[in-house]
This record gives sequence, C-alpha cells and structure tokens, in this order.
Amino acid sequence: NTKRHSKSRNLIFYKGMLMVYVLVPISIFLLPVNFFDSDTTVVCLSRQLLDTECWGCGLTRSVMHALHGDFSGAWNYNKLFIVVLPLLMGVWAKNLWKILLRLGWLSKS
Repeated sequence: NTKRHSKSRNLIFYKGMLMVYVLVPISIFLLPVNFFDSDTTVVCLSRQLLDTECWGCGLTRSVMHALHGDFSGAWNYNKLFIVVLPLLMGVWAKNLWKILLRLGWLSKS
C-alpha cells in the first residue's frame, strides 16, 4: 500500500514538473520582447559594487530578444547568448525528456 502511495506521489510530482516545463516557455513567449529591458533594478553585484559590467550583464535581455527572433537586439545586449541559449534549450529538452520517460509517455528505445 505504501509502495502504491509513493508511486502516486511521484506521478503527481512529475505531472506538475511537466506543467512547469510546458507553461514557463509559453509564458516567456507571451511576454513582450522588451519585458526585461527596463534597467531600473540592478541585481548584478559587479555593477552595484564596482560600477562595471560583468560577462553576464544583459544576458537575460539578450536571451529574451533571441527567443523572440530579435537577434540583432540580442547581440547588442550580450553576445554570449549564442552559447547560453543553446545550452539552456539543451538542458530544458533533456529534463523534459526525463520527465516524459518517468511518466511512461515515451520509451527508452
């Protein structure tokens, strides 16, 4: 009985994770491309303490612009999006694949 309860909890957990992995990208695409463009709140310690930009400055805005197809805007914010975006997409796809395997919706072959 406890084994069945544990399996049921795991099933609920993985279905919840699947919802997150589907809804977060959809909500990112529904946000306007310039959603993160306002520079009112600076969270970078390098900019706050040393008044200089680090390699990550502008990366969120850059990825957001690239995801919306604005590659020149993305390039202007941070050129590292060329490396970061494929890595993020790969990690997302790998984790989504694992969730679908755990739910039994895909086979390992």
